Order: sequence, then C-alpha cells, then structure tokens
Amino acid sequence: MRTACQRMAADLKIAGYSPSTAQIYLIYAGKFIDHYNRPPQQLGADHIRNYLLYLIEICNVSYSTLRQARAALKFLYSVTLGKPQVIDWLPPARKTTTLPEVLSGTEVEALFKSVRHIMYRTMMMAMYSGGLRNLETCRLMPQDIDSKRMLIHIRRGKGGFDRYTVLSRRLLSELRFYWQHHRPHLDGYLFPSATGLGHACPQTVRNVFRRALADAGITKKATPHTLRHSFATHLLECGYDVTLVQALLGHRSLRTTERYAHLPVGHLARTCSPLDILGTDRATVLG
Repeated sequence: MRTACQRMAADLKIAGYSPSTAQIYLIYAGKFIDHYNRPPQQLGADHIRNYLLYLIEICNVSYSTLRQARAALKFLYSVTLGKPQVIDWLPPARKTTTLPEVLSGTEVEALFKSVRHIMYRTMMMAMYSGGLRNLETCRLMPQDIDSKRMLIHIRRGKGGFDRYTVLSRRLLSELRFYWQHHRPHLDGYLFPSATGLGHACPQTVRNVFRRALADAGITKKATPHTLRHSFATHLLECGYDVTLVQALLGHRSLRTTERYAHLPVGHLARTCSPLDILGTDRATVLG
C-alpha cells in the first residue's frame, strides 16, 4: 500500500503542479508527519494547529515558510486524504508586504565580473536582462532565443504559463560567445548539465551566485531571484510603464493577466533591457 506521501506525489503530478512546487509540498508534508511520527490519517485539526504554532513560536519560521507548510497540509488533507473538514478551519493567511532586495546597476556589473564560468555568467545575465526566474533560465532551449524579434520565449513558467520577455542585445552577444565555446546540442538545453536533470541545476546556480556575491564584496542578502527583482525595479526607474513590467515578469493576478492579454508581442520586443543600459550614460539612473 502506498504511503500518504507517495499518494500525495501522484496527486500533485495529476493536478499539474510543477516538479519544484511538488517537491516543496512533499518536504513540508513529510516534516509534519515526522513531527508526530504517526500516519497523517490518525492526526486531526488539533495536531495541525499545534504544529503550525510550533513552527511560528519555536522554529520562528519566515512567512514564506509558514505559507508553504499551510499549503502543503491543505493539499494533503483536502486532496490526498479526502478529509477537507480536518483543514477547513484554517483561517486565510494574512498577507504581508515586504520590499524585495534590489541590487544597484553598479552591483550588478560587479556581480557579473565575479562569475568566471562563462555559462553561469551568461545565465545570470539572462536572469537580469529579461527578469527570468532561476529555473526558467536553467530550462531554456536554443529555439527559445528569437534573435529576429529580439524576444525570449519562456516555456512552462510559474503556474505552467508561457510568456515572452525582452532579449537584450548585450545578452545576445554574450550568448553567441558562449555558443562558440560550448556548442550545446540544438535539440537539448541551452545550458546543459551531466546531471539527471539534463539542464543546469538551480542549486548549483545559487551556489555560484553566493560565491560571486562574496567575491564582489556585496553584503546584501541576495539570491539569483534578486536579479529578477532588480530587472523590474530598474525598468521602472528608467521610466517604463508598470503594466509592461508586469507582463514581462509574467505575474498572474487577475488584473495582471487581463492587462497582459492586451499587450501585443511587438510592444514587448521594443523594450530596451536594462542590461543594454549598463555602462552607458543612461546607467546613472540605476545607481
């Protein structure tokens, strides 16, 4: 008989959750089960309540961690175990607004110079130049780079949605230089790896990014996702419309989705990436 976590893994796959989201849900569901060392079928609302209080009061977890734990338990009981009444009492999470960490233009340049490996440097330039997520960058294929329309096609982004973002001219030049030296297969990933994934590992990218931060003398609490935040912030600082920025990022709130649907691809292609501004007279606005 399958364990609850095995059935949950199958349910997450059937529901169409991305592998990364499914992995996170399974981790937090597993931690909950290990905490009590009992099958989840034997646990009820009080156990869930006490566990969440344990995370808040004893473990002092972040809001993001708590939100992921709540979502994992809600899926476990509502879908996999078919006991929504056990979790229905859970009050809706109160949303908090925090400002993301953002690198200045000078810091972004210093970061790139600190990454000596051409593949990882190109990947980080892609994240900043088009607002790509780490995993989206790792999964890029050669055919996703549209040099004629100066667009990058992001496939299976967050939520399973495709989108387009701007292709920086400087990034295109860097990609061509990278291609000459590495020659990845046309039918494979743009940034391949010998791991089972077939593409570059997101955790390896995070490790390279962390070392580059230290080498560049940047003390901000930044991750590869900070390059995405910096992309959005720098575009707004350059005077681009917030609706365009939301479309390039692929944000999926109802309002954002409606606005994105009315933005023509040609409008996206005419956007100048902040990567092309670095090192020019216009870069002063980026800090």
